[in-house]
Amino acid sequence: MASAQAGCEKLARVASDPPAAPRELASGAPAAPRELASHAPAAPPAVTSPAPAAPHDVLAQRTRARLFRCLARHGHPVDTGALAAELGLHPSGVRVHLERLRRAGLVSRELVAQSRGRPRYAWQISSEARPGSDPPDAYRRLAGWLARSIPARPGRLREVQRAGRQLGRELAPRPRPAGAAEALGRALTALGFAPQRCAGQDGELTFRLGNCPYCEAVCENQEVVCALHHGLTLGLLDALAPAARLSRFVPHDPRQAGCVLAVAGLAAEGGGDEQE
Repeated sequence: MASAQAGCEKLARVASDPPAAPRELASGAPAAPRELASHAPAAPPAVTSPAPAAPHDVLAQRTRARLFRCLARHGHPVDTGALAAELGLHPSGVRVHLERLRRAGLVSRELVAQSRGRPRYAWQISSEARPGSDPPDAYRRLAGWLARSIPARPGRLREVQRAGRQLGRELAPRPRPAGAAEALGRALTALGFAPQRCAGQDGELTFRLGNCPYCEAVCENQEVVCALHHGLTLGLLDALAPAARLSRFVPHDPRQAGCVLAVAGLAAEGGGDEQE
């Protein structure tokens, strides 16, 4: 009983005592923060040159993605002012975005002479462009499903090639450019094939394609998708070089690319004597 009473008295004393003052007030000046008291200021990080932007990072920005799609749709060089007018943007801002795309290797530029004034830069999709942004998954799946749904029978393949040929005529730039070989190369570039051009034998011009933009669909049904691509190429030639002839169309594994398009008669169209 006595011990219980002593415990109660001790609790009463604790409850009635005033709280202890905070240490920094009791000792005068507040204690310095530990990191400031014990360490000197950290040296600023070394400045390094930024690494080139990855294509998918560049195209993640909406305006740059719009510019890239616009250039792909045109299929030929377009100057800064025309791009700005088409997208409703200021030319200065468009120029900044185009330079970012150029540093990422997605677009290239060339000086184009004007009837008056100084030459201007015109922009186009780079022949070595490898856009890293993934297309929406649903569209990629749909392309594969459609390719798989078409039987690779001779009659159906002819229908697919005819449809591709009509699309190729529609995709050709208007008005018809003077240099057919250059225009064909640019059209293939705009479609994402990354073509490399070289002169062959007997005036034949060869395009070796460094990329397959339809790789997933080709893996589902190569005969059908390559028939469509064959038709696209024929349609482009119909519009750009009617006197030319597709002499070879050699598909390859889409995962490694390297398909070969050989065209005879482009020299007669005024564009076959140039090499890249």
